[in-house]
Amino acid sequence: MFDFVHKHKIVMQVILGLLVITFAVWGIESYTRARGPSDTVAKVGNVSISQREFNDELEHRLDRLRQMFGAGFDASSVDTPDARRALLDSMIDRSLIGEAAVRSRLLVSNEVLRDVIASTAAFQEDGRFSKATYEALLRAQNPPLTPQQYESQLRFELAREQLVSAVNGTAIPSRTVAGELARLTQEKREVSEALVPADKFLDQVKVSDAEAKAYYDSHQEEFRVPERVRAQYVVLSAAALGQGEPVTDAEVQKLYDSRSSQYQVPESRRASHILIAVPQNANEAQREAARKKAEEILAEVRKAPQRFAELAKKYSQDPGSAQKGGDLGLFSRGMMVKPFEDAAFGLAKVGDISGVVKSDFGYHIIELTGIVPARVRPLADVRAQLVAELQKRKGAQLFDQDADGFTNMVYEQSDSLEPVAKRYKLQLQSTDWIERNKAPAPLDNKRVLAALFSDDAIRNKRNTDAIDVGENRLVAARVLEHQAASLRKYEDVKAQIEQKLRRSAAAALAAKDGEARLAQLRKSGDAGLTWGSAQDVSRGAPGGLSEDTLRLIVSADVAKLPAYVGAPAGDQGYAIYRISKVTEPAQKSEAQQQADLERAERLEGATDFGSYLKSLRADTDVTINEKLLLPQQQQ
Repeated sequence: MFDFVHKHKIVMQVILGLLVITFAVWGIESYTRARGPSDTVAKVGNVSISQREFNDELEHRLDRLRQMFGAGFDASSVDTPDARRALLDSMIDRSLIGEAAVRSRLLVSNEVLRDVIASTAAFQEDGRFSKATYEALLRAQNPPLTPQQYESQLRFELAREQLVSAVNGTAIPSRTVAGELARLTQEKREVSEALVPADKFLDQVKVSDAEAKAYYDSHQEEFRVPERVRAQYVVLSAAALGQGEPVTDAEVQKLYDSRSSQYQVPESRRASHILIAVPQNANEAQREAARKKAEEILAEVRKAPQRFAELAKKYSQDPGSAQKGGDLGLFSRGMMVKPFEDAAFGLAKVGDISGVVKSDFGYHIIELTGIVPARVRPLADVRAQLVAELQKRKGAQLFDQDADGFTNMVYEQSDSLEPVAKRYKLQLQSTDWIERNKAPAPLDNKRVLAALFSDDAIRNKRNTDAIDVGENRLVAARVLEHQAASLRKYEDVKAQIEQKLRRSAAAALAAKDGEARLAQLRKSGDAGLTWGSAQDVSRGAPGGLSEDTLRLIVSADVAKLPAYVGAPAGDQGYAIYRISKVTEPAQKSEAQQQADLERAERLEGATDFGSYLKSLRADTDVTINEKLLLPQQQQ
């Protein structure tokens, strides 16, 4: 288990990142407790996922997006039916994996749990575990956690991750598969686009009043103006409170010293090599011949070490480095295959040359050309982030001191937000019109919006309660103006409907004409089109093309060039693409091939794990309450 923790350090950082990601309070008991059917969004075997759990997880994810994209983030743009279903599917998968981990008796001992918690940097002071810091950080979560809750969740997460790792770890891709995946990813296709525009067909389309009225009657949701309000609000934020707090040099130095192990930069080396490649399917005679050739080249190198770069250009069979005199650039441990790495880091000084080193790629002769010693990042490099962290801590302390007073004043003086803004030196802010599902941050919180659109807030213009929106922020708001939901009159939208129907019909005519031109191109190579400038695209570099368009292009038959494909382009018309050239990727260096193999291993592991999840779901009775997936006002 200790090996597991050390080998999956990044996973542990994700699980334990309490300072970055809000931890969902679902201990293992959340997978086993019973719930009433009216509160259940999904039932996975004997386990229920409640509406509260679903809504909490949705809010956590939206909070993380707000952190990433800032005040301009529009939560309604990602809170869609498809996104809600994807979130529920991920929660179902989590439940399935959790149950499988329990059935598989993947247990985490108290000793391992203590080791993981004690080694977590966020819980340490001066490089040592601090119980006070540990408990304070847990209390700062939203909602607060007890050590028992956190340890229950962590124990479960570690066991679950063991199962995930065990399934993923069974993937063993062949080098042939890895090479083909890399080739497909990096193959470039030269593409030009021609558009058969819908605009040229607009004059051929007429829309009657009856057609427009019928569309209006059958699509009234498009023309409904939702209920909306204009609001005023204030925010009490730990981050804002901390920004003005002074931080002393001594405080920064103390925090830096306690984190010194995090700022270690390992030794790196620079080397050149000469590779005599050996195919994977080589027989013993071929391998022996390659080894002898490497020994002969080594003898020549030892006679004239200063000619290493010249000899690498002459003999090396690594196309990625040969023309650079065998130079591989800087690398640290873990970046090269182990035999090569051990030999390179075993050389004592710059200019030393290894013996013949065998690896999966063949036989190497290595020259050490540079050493960058291990170092510690200086305080100056990390001072800004340390100051920000200290200010964040101070802001959290001030927030704890002010939160109750802020909450009480908002409630007690409910006819205005001006007193609380003045008392705590907060900016009184106003919004434009906002809707139940669409508001700027930080009002794009379901509890804030529910309070703003409540009868009391609308009719009596009272302050909402101070609402915790996460990240040590309290928001209080009040309605300035309200408009009820309404349906726009047919006369007001008639022209809009007619234009939409005309464009749709014109696009259909453009698609018909485009398909005919595509057939003509494939037959004779000429269809009277005007082509845009050519660009190279690949699976890894789509060049601005949509996912569907790129898939169409990279899957096209290019046995004969130029090749042509086409697809409707929405209201714009019909797009035709000419593929004029296909460029295969160049041969790769040893390091690049190893990276390809590791990428293929991850992909195959993900595929295996996806199949495993499918089998778990097939063997488990899963039911979903589709209605409870909708936002509350649509239920």
